Amino acid sequence: MAAEAAEVAPAPGRIAVVGAGWAGLAAAVEATGRGHAVTLIELAPQPGGRARSLPAEPGQAPLDNGQHILIGAYVATLALMRRVGIDPDAVLLRLPLTLVDADGRGLRLGRGPVLWAFTRAVWAMHHWRWRERLALSNAALAWLLKGFRCDPGWTVARLTQGLPERVRREFVDPLCVAALNTPAASASATVFLRVLHDALFAGPGASDLLVPRRPLADLLPEPAIAWLRRQGAIVHLGRRAHQLSPRADGRPGWALDGEPFDAIVLACSAREAARLTATIAPDWSQRAAAFSYEPIVTAYVQADGARLAAPMVALPESPSGDAAPAQFAFDHGALGASPGRFAYVVSGAAPWVARGLEETGEAVLAQARATLRGIAPGRIRLIRVVADKRATFLCLPGLERPPTRIANALVAAGDHVDGPYPATLEGAVRSGLAAVEALAAAP
Repeated sequence: MAAEAAEVAPAPGRIAVVGAGWAGLAAAVEATGRGHAVTLIELAPQPGGRARSLPAEPGQAPLDNGQHILIGAYVATLALMRRVGIDPDAVLLRLPLTLVDADGRGLRLGRGPVLWAFTRAVWAMHHWRWRERLALSNAALAWLLKGFRCDPGWTVARLTQGLPERVRREFVDPLCVAALNTPAASASATVFLRVLHDALFAGPGASDLLVPRRPLADLLPEPAIAWLRRQGAIVHLGRRAHQLSPRADGRPGWALDGEPFDAIVLACSAREAARLTATIAPDWSQRAAAFSYEPIVTAYVQADGARLAAPMVALPESPSGDAAPAQFAFDHGALGASPGRFAYVVSGAAPWVARGLEETGEAVLAQARATLRGIAPGRIRLIRVVADKRATFLCLPGLERPPTRIANALVAAGDHVDGPYPATLEGAVRSGLAAVEALAAAP
C-alpha cells in the first residue's frame, strides 16, 4: 500500500513510540510533555539503545555497552536530562577539551574565547615543530573563513591532505574517529567540519568534554522511564513491534500489532524501521535499509593503583595495524567512578571484530600494560570485552539519510535520520524532538 493512502490526521492524541533508545526517549518525553497519551515499546529488556548499561555480573560494578562521551554543545541532550530530573553536573565530569597522549602531551584547551583558546593550545604543543603548529592554526583559520564548509564529496583525508603527517596522526585522525567512528580516509569532511563548528563556536563551554561519572542508565534511560511512568505513559520493555498497518476502523493514523494510534514515531534501529515500513513506504524503507555500519569495541581493564595522565588519553596506532587496537583510554578513577578501572576504546573496529573478541582483548591487555606504567603486568587484568557491531553508521561523503517524515502521522527518529550530526547522542535526541515537532506541524 502506498504511503499516500493514509489520510491526513488531526492533532494526534494517542502516540506510539517504537524504540527506547535516546531518540525514542526524547520523543516520548516531548510528546508526553505536550499532553499526548504515549505508549513506548522497546524490544530490549532495558532502555538506552546503543548507549545503555549492561546487567551487572555478580560481585562486579555495572558496566556500559561502551564508553560514551558528550560535549558542551550537546544542549538538547543536557536539557532533556534536566527535564527528567537529572543534574548533568552531578553525573558528568566537565573538562576543557583535552586531547593528550599517555605522557600528557597534546592539546589542552584553556578557558576564554574558544578561537583564541584553541590557538594558544596549539602553540603550547611544544613537542610539535613550529611548522606543524602553524599549519594547524592556518587550517583552522581557513575553515573558519569558509564557514566550516567544503565540497560535499570530500573525505576528511582530502580536507586535511595539506597538513603535516604528524598533525594528521596526532590530531585529525583521533578526533575524526572519536566524532564520526569512521576513518579519516573515508569519513565525510562536511560532517566533520559541522562537529568542529559546533564545538568551537556554539558558545562558552561548547567544546568542553562531558564524561560520565555514573553508568549510562543513570544519565537518561532509567530516569526518563521513571518520569514517563509518573506522567501516565505506558511503557513496554522486552516487547517487539511486529506489524505496522492502516487502522482497521478507517480513521486517520496507524495500527501497531492491531492496536490503533493517532500517530507513530519509529525510533527503533534503521533496519527495524525499514522492516516495519517495507510495504507502507518502500522508498523510505530502502533508504533506511541501505546503511553500512562500523563497530566499536570497549575493553574494560582493572589495575588497582594505576592512573592515566588525564581522564581521557589518546593512544597511538601501531604502524602495522596488527597491535595496539584502542585509540582512547578512559580512567574511571579520575572520573570519580570506580578507581582502578579503565576503558579502552577501539573505534572503526571492523578488522578487530573479524579477528574475534578474545584476540582483541589480548591485544588491548598488552596495550594497557604498556600504558599503565609503574604497575606490575600481573596486576593488570581484563574484566570484559564488549562489542557493538552496529555502533554507528559509516559517515561517508554524500550519504543520503532517510527523512523524518515517512507518511501522514508516521515519522522516524534516530541518529540515522537526516540531520547535520553523525551518529551521536545529540543527533539522536534532536531527531526525537524533531519527530514530535513534525507531527505537530503536519496539516
